[in-house]
Amino acid sequence: MLVTTTPDISGKEIKKYYGLVSGEAILGANIFKDIFASIRDIVGGRSEAYEQELRKAKQIAIEEMCAQARAYGANAVIGVDLDYETISMGSSNMLMVAASGTAVTTS
Repeated sequence: MLVTTTPDISGKEIKKYYGLVSGEAILGANIFKDIFASIRDIVGGRSEAYEQELRKAKQIAIEEMCAQARAYGANAVIGVDLDYETISMGSSNMLMVAASGTAVTTS
């Protein structure tokens, strides 16, 4: 499945538009990752644990979006947009990634 942020695919003709497809992923980061991330926030630096969780959530969201496109009979998703959010739930945080785009069939 070809996935692109552009509204068309160079060298390909769009034969059919199926409409909007999307995928979402919400992942919790465990308490130890939260503690170490908080320490890194105070002293500076990157939080590798959160970066890994974010990558995992992005991959899940894109895979779900592609599965929905395949179910329509599409072979590509164009105009893909990724949205990221942090959801606080008491003392822990959840990471949310949403992927959306237009399912199409190309030549």
